[in-house]
Amino acid sequence: MAKVPIFLVGFCLIGCWVKVGLLEAEYMKYKDPNQSIDTRVEDLISRMTLEEKIGQMLQIERKYAYNDVVKKYFIGSVMSEGGSIPVPQASAEDWIDMLNEFQKGALSTRLGIPMFYGIDGVHGHSTVYKATIFPHNIGLGATRDPELVKRIGAVTALEVRATGIQYVYAPCVAVCRDPRWGRCYESYSEDPEVVQAMTEIITGLQGDIPDNSPKGVPFIAGREKVLASAKHYVGDGGTINGIDEDNTVIDRDGLMRIHMPGYFSSISKGVATIMASYSSWNGVKMHAHHDLITGFLKNTLQFKGFVISDFEGIDRITSPPHANFTYSVEAGVSAGIDMFMIPKFYKEFIDDLTTLVKNKFIPMSRIDDAVKRILWVKFMMGIFENPFADYSLVRYLGIQEHRELAREAVRKSLVLLKNGKSDEKPLLPLPKKVPKILVAGSHADNLGYQCGGWTIEWQGVSGNDLLEGTTILTAIKNTVDPETTVIYKENPDIEFVKSNGFSYAIVVVGEHPYAEMHGDSMNLTIPYPGPETITNVCGAIKCVVIIISGRPVVIEPYIGLIDALVAGWLPGSEGQGVADVLFGDYGFTGKLPRTWFKSVDQLPMNVGDPHYDPLFPFGFGLSTKPTKAIYSS
Repeated sequence: MAKVPIFLVGFCLIGCWVKVGLLEAEYMKYKDPNQSIDTRVEDLISRMTLEEKIGQMLQIERKYAYNDVVKKYFIGSVMSEGGSIPVPQASAEDWIDMLNEFQKGALSTRLGIPMFYGIDGVHGHSTVYKATIFPHNIGLGATRDPELVKRIGAVTALEVRATGIQYVYAPCVAVCRDPRWGRCYESYSEDPEVVQAMTEIITGLQGDIPDNSPKGVPFIAGREKVLASAKHYVGDGGTINGIDEDNTVIDRDGLMRIHMPGYFSSISKGVATIMASYSSWNGVKMHAHHDLITGFLKNTLQFKGFVISDFEGIDRITSPPHANFTYSVEAGVSAGIDMFMIPKFYKEFIDDLTTLVKNKFIPMSRIDDAVKRILWVKFMMGIFENPFADYSLVRYLGIQEHRELAREAVRKSLVLLKNGKSDEKPLLPLPKKVPKILVAGSHADNLGYQCGGWTIEWQGVSGNDLLEGTTILTAIKNTVDPETTVIYKENPDIEFVKSNGFSYAIVVVGEHPYAEMHGDSMNLTIPYPGPETITNVCGAIKCVVIIISGRPVVIEPYIGLIDALVAGWLPGSEGQGVADVLFGDYGFTGKLPRTWFKSVDQLPMNVGDPHYDPLFPFGFGLSTKPTKAIYSS
């Protein structure tokens, strides 16, 4: 064997060492927080294989997302569908431990790209046991108080971060134009201006965008904030007859004037993500709508965050769903969707998209655009530097300060529709000190009914076992004079009401919880025995009726019997806010965020329509003064 001079061996070793060192330094470039986000994104994506890029475009359900799955398929995000939890009544620590296991899988990949976790936080961190549950959006729209909504966003972000989660599918900026739609309570109003004002929640969730921020660039201000998602793009609240996921038939001018303004405002506030709608616009599925997603949202509005599909959203491009998944993948990716909620069949998505790219049906430039947007958001939120959640924020979940804010929101959301059978004799505020009060109705002592859908479970729950809060009945008992007797009977007969010497009655009835298409209703009647309870009680003694519902319901047949009528919406966990205004500690200030119809035959009917003839018009709401103010007057 030939001998090699020692100085040449040393030279080679030094050269190799220098080369390796340089490569190692270059490899760390995308992990260097001192580099610009654009530089980090370009450096990272230049290193990624197609398989790694496609993995970043996936968001899969936690039930199918084990540590090794996240690692093997380079999964970019994990999520909880409605009601999906680590263990029953999971604590904040349980959530954090689960998330960190997923994160270990993500960080053990070749490039170590961290994942983030998404969840529905549509009225507080409402999937999570012991969280503060705020009024649903329809109630917040009644407050007309963007500053309040911003504070709610900040508290929601803090409680979500308390469980380690970084991303919420909120706010819903739909403009509900027909209350028969099962998601109408997720809409702030039938009026796009009210919806625009309420996008202030984004600055609560994500933080205030800097004054010099470029147009369309997403922003999140630190570890106590979350990524928000304006949804569902676009026109989801305008479908024919309010049928969920159906077709919105409207010209482009109408779409821009009614359904688009919420997105203008959301983008100006730095919203990080926008979720596509299941619905169609003039027959074209929004998940496949290149003109509106790429052409208008990304190019015209210069939205720089990422567009995410809804849950199995591309499956529903075809009818029946998932009938031609390869076509659905091609249509969704080509339309401009960047991240895909594929809860279970992610392997099929990976195989189909890989084939479509390799056979040049989808250009690599489209994949790169999607992945760059996702990576940009990940760098911006600081998750590369702080990938793991810790227990430092768990103490904030459901704390009293947050519940006081929810209570404030409740009392500001209530709309007084009638107060006394004549203006001269108002019933409200109610006296606290009387011999005996009757409280009746299915919704008076039921936190689940009080909170509505998207609470603990996708469709909501019934009863008081799975939620922490104050029912309206408990709130009444907390508020009245200690010498006042409060009797609760869910559905009393007339004889009981007449024979017990009640000073007055409080009746609390309404809709049972529902979400999405399960709430679509063509009749909008109050479920049994609500109407019977109203008739039996209000036909016998003075009564105030509180309607707990996600939208206006049929009430005209009973309006003559009722002395005072309150739209309570879906107030959430803090029922004490209802008693605050009933008994005059605070005045009624809420205004209708949508028109209250006389009959469903009038629907759809919105303010400004030629056939506008409501029972109570948009913006209506009687006011009362606090009892102290009345006495001082």
